[in-house]
Amino acid sequence: MKKDNSKSNEILDFKVLRRLMAFVVPYKIRFYLLIFLTIALAVVAPLRPILIQRAIDNDVAAGDYNGLVQMILLLVAVLLLQALIQYFHTYSSGWLGQQIIKDMRVKLYAHVLRMKLKFYDNTPIGQLVTRTISDIETLAEVFSQGLAAMIGDSLQLVLILTVMFYEDWRLALVSLSMLPFLLVSTYVFKEKIKHAFNEVRNAVSNLNTFVQEHVTGMSIVQIFGSEATELEKFKEINKTHKRANIKTVKYYSIYFPVAEILGAAGVGLLVWFGAKGVVNFEETGITIGKLIAFIMYINMFFRPIRMIADRFNTLQLGLVSTARILKLLDDDTYISDEGEQKMEEVKGAVEFKNVWFAYNERDYVLKGINFKVESGQTLALVGATGAGKSSVINLLNRFYDINRGDITIDGVDIQSIQLQVLRQNIGIVLQDVFLFSDSIRKNITLGNTNITDEQILEAAQLVGADVFINKLPGRLDYNVMERGATLSVGQRQLISFVRAMVYNPKILILDEATSSVDSETEELIQNAIAKMMTGRTSIVIAHRLSTIQNAHNIVVMDQGEIKEQGSHAALLKKEGFYNNLHQMQLID
Repeated sequence: MKKDNSKSNEILDFKVLRRLMAFVVPYKIRFYLLIFLTIALAVVAPLRPILIQRAIDNDVAAGDYNGLVQMILLLVAVLLLQALIQYFHTYSSGWLGQQIIKDMRVKLYAHVLRMKLKFYDNTPIGQLVTRTISDIETLAEVFSQGLAAMIGDSLQLVLILTVMFYEDWRLALVSLSMLPFLLVSTYVFKEKIKHAFNEVRNAVSNLNTFVQEHVTGMSIVQIFGSEATELEKFKEINKTHKRANIKTVKYYSIYFPVAEILGAAGVGLLVWFGAKGVVNFEETGITIGKLIAFIMYINMFFRPIRMIADRFNTLQLGLVSTARILKLLDDDTYISDEGEQKMEEVKGAVEFKNVWFAYNERDYVLKGINFKVESGQTLALVGATGAGKSSVINLLNRFYDINRGDITIDGVDIQSIQLQVLRQNIGIVLQDVFLFSDSIRKNITLGNTNITDEQILEAAQLVGADVFINKLPGRLDYNVMERGATLSVGQRQLISFVRAMVYNPKILILDEATSSVDSETEELIQNAIAKMMTGRTSIVIAHRLSTIQNAHNIVVMDQGEIKEQGSHAALLKKEGFYNNLHQMQLID
């Protein structure tokens, strides 16, 4: 299993932040509104202590009841205004975050859909799930609890400091006496929690990867009796996840009590110094109202300081997740679709000209492949496992691109054909049929609304799938469950035939299409195959030579090379590779 060790050692990656902000552009009006509300909150926050100070020193001290009532009403109005601004601020930041992660998730998934199969060969699926779900979800907090909150807290700190020093510089200095200690503890906490959060993210990614891989391959785990071994592996990964989370809990449980103690010590010093000033009012000019206001100021000042480390790490975690997502978006292992040929009328003539291909750029699995199949003819590919037969199919569909040589359809290089047009004209039936947890209809049409039920039933009747489909509850609406678990192997294979036929492809590819079915179903499918091949170019991969004796051309492959090609009768006369395969199957 591939470990995910993405880390960030920078304080803030501003390049990543700038790229993230590019996703804000479509919602810039909302973003500007959020900035305005953030500033408004910072401005409104110091008003409460100021009003309370005025009420105590001016109205309460003078016994002015009417003035006190007016001040209380003004204070209530400020509280309501602050609550209203806070509501719109919270809603706007949350709304903006959700819009951005929606757009980014769509962009990421669209990008993943374009990737070559080579990318999936080297990337754990669980890691992709983490990128698409967990990492992107983290970005919402960048706007709701990170960026906007940090800006608001910073503005509030500046305004409160300004007011405090304006009102009384002596009380301000006493109030801030614990600030150096708080800043040091905040910095230490920030560094510790940053690394702990990175460990949590990596542990989540590794958990997702492990669970996805082993749930998908559960049949192998159970067949070989590896349940206990795999459980121990899972326990170890889960233990790592637990340790990482407990580490974050430990740092929080240390930091916040320390911050509270330092805040309380600051308040204590302020009360001690301020009380002496109130007693000696004539010398100091410190009033009870001013002292109470400063107590409120210090609480309002220390709260953002306590939270800023947490908000900073929220922002940094969001940027780490963004960096991971952008790294995936920047991955250019996608299939280039620069073809302009729309191929209005595809006849289906396929030719490979001196094709070389390697999955890892070094070890060639196809070496100088040359063959041609005319429109409407049948080409069979035979050879031992690993000979390169499936690679030929992958290249024709452009799941991978060749290293050198040419592949053409009707004389047109497939790289100059629009990718969608190319694949729409090629129907594939694989040995390992994959069905989604959805209805039979959706598994056949794959969401293509242009395909009608009449077309589905017509294709089903052609391959003989209509018999079992009509017996299912709901017929085409029947949910086959994940990977078609409620259908037999033969039924899944028949569904794949129907799926290939509804698109009416000009080129039909059968990759061991009958190897996983019983003899009765095989006979049914062989009859269907004969009908499907009529008027289509067909490329058949088969181990059983009896199924391809009528092919116009049989290509015998071994270790990525073509050893022989010709008709069944011609190849038998050569007494070479094909004849040896034929003799071995006769003995079996």
